[in-house]
Amino acid sequence: MRRELTDEEIRVLGCLIEKEMTTPDNYPLSSNALVNACNQTTNREPIVHYTERQVDQVVLALREEGLARTVRGDGQRVHKHKHVAGEAWRLSAPELALVSVLLLRGAQTVNELRTRTERHGIGLDAAGVERVLVGLAERDTPFVRLLERRPGEREARWVHLVGGEVLAAAHAGAPGVAGTGAARPRSSADPAAEAARDTEVAALRAALDDLTRRFDELCARLGESVE
Repeated sequence: MRRELTDEEIRVLGCLIEKEMTTPDNYPLSSNALVNACNQTTNREPIVHYTERQVDQVVLALREEGLARTVRGDGQRVHKHKHVAGEAWRLSAPELALVSVLLLRGAQTVNELRTRTERHGIGLDAAGVERVLVGLAERDTPFVRLLERRPGEREARWVHLVGGEVLAAAHAGAPGVAGTGAARPRSSADPAAEAARDTEVAALRAALDDLTRRFDELCARLGESVE
């Protein structure tokens, strides 16, 4: 099974795992709910602006990899998505929780991971977190790796390897390592101007996505009234 997922696959899979553990009453997720989970501005690094079409394409790729499924319950008209990463990768609940937080927020220290997995209900202290991480790192195909502590850092950080070593190094900000196409490195003579343009483009994309969603809902309601 392929373990070098793209940035988009990493974000969608991380969201599915997170929401199953933190909001089980609202899980599995519809495509719209999954878009909102991917694009939320809290507990995410980096911030993204995916469309529903993008997310559906990513879910399809994850399904082909045996990491996700799309289901529809009795009496439900909307298809919903769920992950099966625990089964596919043979991960326990604590392992899934730690992997999901790493997928969604990049390289982190043990204490950061302990704090950010509290709402997942796994009940691990710092020693327990480190023990699980070591187990994930010692697998035949490691899921995580401990980074060398850089100058100015008080603690070493852990990074996931679900996107491969090169992508992990790029996301961790390791010097001298070029990112892949998925990492999307930037270059600009005026970083402030570029940041302003990015913000404007993101706002326009969000507005367009919202208009598209409203239009689709209106078409659906009109279709139902005709029937």
